Amino acid sequence: MTSTRPPWPSLYNPGLEILHVPHREAIQPGGHYLHKAKDIFLFTFYWILLFYLPIFILSGTYAFWNQIFPPTPPSVLPKIVLDTPIPLRPILTRPMPPFKPARNERRSRLAFALIILFVFIGMGLAGAVVSSAVLGFATAGLYIAADFHMSTWIPFLLAVTQVVVGLLSVWPSIGDII
Repeated sequence: MTSTRPPWPSLYNPGLEILHVPHREAIQPGGHYLHKAKDIFLFTFYWILLFYLPIFILSGTYAFWNQIFPPTPPSVLPKIVLDTPIPLRPILTRPMPPFKPARNERRSRLAFALIILFVFIGMGLAGAVVSSAVLGFATAGLYIAADFHMSTWIPFLLAVTQVVVGLLSVWPSIGDII
């Protein structure tokens, strides 16, 4: 058993681990394995960073452009006609002044947009660190306690699972759709 960390992605043919399993050694020639908790955390962190952060960057970029170029409200409000026997009249007798957003003299729209973009990127990075620490060290504890050899495919699969679960939790529930 070597305890040196393989270079980062170190993905190999998964058939070595899946096919023809009976009566074979636990460590296959041509496979790459992780043995230290720090190495497992780093591999998990790199994969989660690779899959997780681009989603936050895309969302932050979308929010950035919406802040820079806000959508224009419709100029004509739809008129609602109600058929009711009760006569209705507006409460306000004077017209409402047009809405003007408050002007901030200290920060421009670009500054707010950049703050929004950096918050998205920072939260994505923080989420990647926290989730890779939890997943990486918990899985490392299980593998080390059982004296197993962790394939370099396991952190990859943990990262894919984390990102898919994160994306599914954003999707609205069926109760909200109905």
